[in-house]
Amino acid sequence: MRIDKYLKVSRIIKRRTVANEACDAGRVIVNGKPVKASYDVKINDVIEIQFGQRTVKVQVLNLNETVKKEEATEMYKDLT
Repeated sequence: MRIDKYLKVSRIIKRRTVANEACDAGRVIVNGKPVKASYDVKINDVIEIQFGQRTVKVQVLNLNETVKKEEATEMYKDLT
């Protein structure tokens, strides 16, 4: 699954276009390296996203194509 889609499905970022722009701006880092929106997410990847002054760090637990809002937090583990 592409990282921009993963961020949207897991509801870490609200819209896929916003996730895409964050990747293009270099604010999304996976395993210590900045990635493009087309990066293929794998289980156990560590994703860091910079939201202004705040940084969110999560570990990928599963890659579901669709999830309910209540189950979205089960897709990742918060490491911040």
